[in-house]
Amino acid sequence: MLLVAEPILGSEEKTVLSDVVDSGWLTMGGRVRAFERAFAETHGASDAVAVSSCTAALHLILAALGVGPGDEVLVPSMTFVATVNCVLYAGATPVFVDIEALDWPLISGADAAAKCTGRTKAVIVMHYAGYVADRDAWRDFASSRGLVLIEDAAHAAGADQAGTFGDAAAFSFYGNKNITTAEGGMVIASDEEVLGKIRQMRNHGMTSGTFQRFSNLTVGYDVTMLGYNYRMDELRAAVGLAQLRRLAAWNEKRRKLTRQYMEVLGDCRPELTLPFAKWHESPQQSSHHIMPVVLPANVDRQGVINTLRELEIQTSNHYPAAHQLSFYRNLFPSVCLTRTEEFAKRQITLPLHPRMEQGDVEMVATALAGAPDFQLSEGLLA
Repeated sequence: MLLVAEPILGSEEKTVLSDVVDSGWLTMGGRVRAFERAFAETHGASDAVAVSSCTAALHLILAALGVGPGDEVLVPSMTFVATVNCVLYAGATPVFVDIEALDWPLISGADAAAKCTGRTKAVIVMHYAGYVADRDAWRDFASSRGLVLIEDAAHAAGADQAGTFGDAAAFSFYGNKNITTAEGGMVIASDEEVLGKIRQMRNHGMTSGTFQRFSNLTVGYDVTMLGYNYRMDELRAAVGLAQLRRLAAWNEKRRKLTRQYMEVLGDCRPELTLPFAKWHESPQQSSHHIMPVVLPANVDRQGVINTLRELEIQTSNHYPAAHQLSFYRNLFPSVCLTRTEEFAKRQITLPLHPRMEQGDVEMVATALAGAPDFQLSEGLLA
């Protein structure tokens, strides 16, 4: 089976995990700190805080930046549901925003502006598929309205400018991400005080952690704020360090595979919509996390999925529209986002990961060409 995503784990990861086991120190310690510093350096930041997941990262960001009851937060509906859930965790109200277009499925600045109210406190910009949203436009949007700007960079590890323009940014190391620690996340913030607060909040609000007390030969601590158990452990940090060393090379492989997809499938437009095709006409940066395509409106998506599955090609959907999930539909029944809903209904995600080669891309395109009720242009693969 050619998978949508497949992590690369091998001897280096096994070695560093063994080293942690042999060290006898498993909880948050020196390796976590080394991972934080290395990740920050990779993204041009002064420091970072490692946490248990990207969900934890988003929750801590909202709490540290003072988002709470009575506040509204502008959120994309075209995102994983955790982006929206975290707003509720903070006690605030999510306000769903449409995407720009089917071929540009990032949060719409115009729709966000239309939905600002006196209660709007923050906006979460999600770098869908690893394509970093317009830095200048969103900084101007937030600063002109006095809003907190948060980057959901779950898809964007290693992408140029990711995490560099929001008040804070959250990254993911889940098993299908560009680098993985199985579960895990990272926070980058522009304000050192905010980052320090997040560092303390991830560990129950304690003024010192176990490793600090061990290293400094002290036994006491205080709790000065409400905190959470959102720590990263040494095992995950060790794997993260090993993975981070190869992130740039892996992202470059993803870029080349994505470029090939665009070239091979590009001739079938307008039958097939290729999100971010315009992006590849200029040297803009992306982590190329996933390869989304949008099927023609009259195509049986499940039929295409079934055909590819029979040929041992996995596909996925990134994502069902968050506002149409049962929980949120019941909370906000009047929400209608035309472009997001159409995108969610017609989108499929094709395999994209560094284990793939050029022949795999050609195989996927050939399979698409043979799918029922969906014939690509003749000579596409010539």
